[in-house]
Amino acid sequence: MILCEWKDFSTDTETYTLEAFEELIGDEFEAMMIEEGKTIPSYVWTTNFVCLLKQNTRMYNDISITKILRNPACE
Repeated sequence: MILCEWKDFSTDTETYTLEAFEELIGDEFEAMMIEEGKTIPSYVWTTNFVCLLKQNTRMYNDISITKILRNPACE
């Protein structure tokens, strides 16, 4: 489901609020996609990026975030 309003989520080590996520990414939130049965989004769209969130589980439940430019300049 795609949400156009921020929904806080947590891992074992961090709680992600709108303000914390925008500061971490350095861009403004636009939307997020949370798959059914999950509590952490798979994708977050900001003004300039699509952020892929991947869950990492070893000793702690954590995430890694990959930022991809939404509109890369191709010449």
